Amino acid sequence: MEDYKLKGTGVVESYTIIHVPPPHFEGEEPYVMALIKLDEGTYVTGQIVECDEKEVHIGMRVRATFRKIMEDGEKGAIYYGYKFVKEE
Repeated sequence: MEDYKLKGTGVVESYTIIHVPPPHFEGEEPYVMALIKLDEGTYVTGQIVECDEKEVHIGMRVRATFRKIMEDGEKGAIYYGYKFVKEE
């Protein structure tokens, strides 16, 4: 195995709109989760942000961005990771 840096750009292959989220994501609904085919051919799942869910469509170009995923109020920890935004 070897390290390989992905560009973080790709297209939406499939998606769903979450209306009833798991406990840690209550209050964020509705939100879009998508299957993204990166330009290198790898598939990843991720949340689409900064875009109205009505604008999301199969074939839409997206790029990865670093965002807050959630907060753990008891531990005071904030978790960060990648999400996707519409590529302009």
